[in-house]
Amino acid sequence: MVQRVADHKQVYLYSYNSHETEAELCGMEMRALFGGSVLYERESLLLSSRQIEPDRSPFMTLRMDIRMVARSVEELADQAGTMEAIVSGHSFKVVFIKSGDSYTYEEQRAFERVVGSRIPGRREMKKPGMTLGLIAVQGTWMLGICRFPERAWHAHIHKPQNYSTGLSAKAARALVNVMAPVVHGVRAVDPCCGMGNVLIEALSMGLDIRGRDINPLAIRGARTNLLHYGYKAELVTLGDMNELQGHFDAAMVDMPYNLCSVLPAEEQERMLSSLYRLAPRAVVVSTEEEVRERIRLAGYRISDECTIRKGSFVRHVWLCEAT
Repeated sequence: MVQRVADHKQVYLYSYNSHETEAELCGMEMRALFGGSVLYERESLLLSSRQIEPDRSPFMTLRMDIRMVARSVEELADQAGTMEAIVSGHSFKVVFIKSGDSYTYEEQRAFERVVGSRIPGRREMKKPGMTLGLIAVQGTWMLGICRFPERAWHAHIHKPQNYSTGLSAKAARALVNVMAPVVHGVRAVDPCCGMGNVLIEALSMGLDIRGRDINPLAIRGARTNLLHYGYKAELVTLGDMNELQGHFDAAMVDMPYNLCSVLPAEEQERMLSSLYRLAPRAVVVSTEEEVRERIRLAGYRISDECTIRKGSFVRHVWLCEAT
């Protein structure tokens, strides 16, 4: 492990957490965000050479920019004396990250003291200017700068307009990350945007995205929500997705449904064929598992999938890529 970390110019440690009903979605999001850059992974923890802002994911609780790695806490403490340039101008504290190897409370505090005492500078426990994380993973000790998510997306939970069965802000944010792991230079579309839940999460990440919906009431609600969060109402338009023209890099479709009727299979097939024409990469969400076969008939291959559960209400999620 020490050599694996040392072989990379910069390595980041991420911790994440999810409720059991969202565990599959969390896993799908992590696979999309990190791909083949993962150096080590276990439940709720991974090491990667890829730098991602922790606020991107609703499940991330920490990113630690690793600065030092050693085979023992004593060796790490010896190295900590060279941290002066990193903490210069900041007060700091050292915090043991519990996601790694298991130690007792007393051992964790002792590790913090032995490492923190070797770092030149001003220690401040209540309101430090910098938090340094200390962790052991499979016997490899690491020290680095902790970055915590601000959770600004929490402001999107209670929108002026919403459907009771619409995607939550948390689910929408995770699905945007599955749709577009890299946002720079990507044009995306949500052609069945409803009240704009996906649009708002995507826009807050800096993604270039447009919305469309065939329902005038949905468009009115989406525009109200966009304006509420400071985005342009013109980003959503009224119309049938089957008539939408243009090419996008990625798309998201939460297939329409209601409690009284099911969208006919022929209409679903038409929508998915239009989606294939619009974007080579798409996330499809549906309450009907049978949509899986219609996705393949449209020309996509399913590269990843999960389910999202809320009580007895189940959504199926497929990541689709053009064959």
